[in-house]
Amino acid sequence: MAEPSSQALREDNLHKSFGPHEVLRGISAKAGKGDVISIIGSSGSGKSTLLRCINLLEIPDRGRIVVNGEEIALKPVRGGQMQPKNWRQVERMRTGLGMVFQNFNLWAHRTVIENIIEAPVHVMNVPRREALEKAEALLSKVGLYEKRDAYPAFLSGGQQQRAAIARALCVDPAVMLFDEPTSALDPELVAEVLKVIRDLAEEGRTMLLVTHEMRFARDVSSHVLFLHQGRIEEEGPPEQVFDAPLSSRCREFTGMRAH
Repeated sequence: MAEPSSQALREDNLHKSFGPHEVLRGISAKAGKGDVISIIGSSGSGKSTLLRCINLLEIPDRGRIVVNGEEIALKPVRGGQMQPKNWRQVERMRTGLGMVFQNFNLWAHRTVIENIIEAPVHVMNVPRREALEKAEALLSKVGLYEKRDAYPAFLSGGQQQRAAIARALCVDPAVMLFDEPTSALDPELVAEVLKVIRDLAEEGRTMLLVTHEMRFARDVSSHVLFLHQGRIEEEGPPEQVFDAPLSSRCREFTGMRAH
């Protein structure tokens, strides 16, 4: 069955366990092109696992993942677990999912510009000169052009995260996935990263954002998911989830973080 052309991402009935611990218990959600979906909830609610399942850093035990209308094909293997039918499909589709991690995950032995062109040149076979031009434009966009030849160890945490965002953008992803992008930063560096993410939202980028920054989530999101114990406990536009949640757990969670 063909997926709607306006749909950038869809997850149907995702389940994921680690040993006896069931982390995702049937998550279904979708993102239209240009949507900004914030995923909130307490630690251990399944937020990061959901993002890692979407780009197959973790293989879901059950469920469907569809990116830009194409389903990631999974097959059962021994023990009832799932594996991709074709890892080449996974590698190709990952280039459509720009992932930004909380701990930056930059290559320490490569300069900023080398980090950014790694995937375009070595995975997507983009000519090096073309990749360099694009990387320099993206570094200008995130305010880091003058740091293009620096190594990550000589950057602040905020600068490293902005470089990581530029790296994710360099493959022209259909969807950007942010896994608590400010949680490893000192408080004074959070605003510079949130400004870059806000600019991307205003450009119409499709994004899934796991965050503890409630005010930011309220301001930039088109839709909010509140996860509790591996399920979507509440979802809707930000004004509903933050101002008039139906779930008492969601009301308690957002109330505790409102100030």
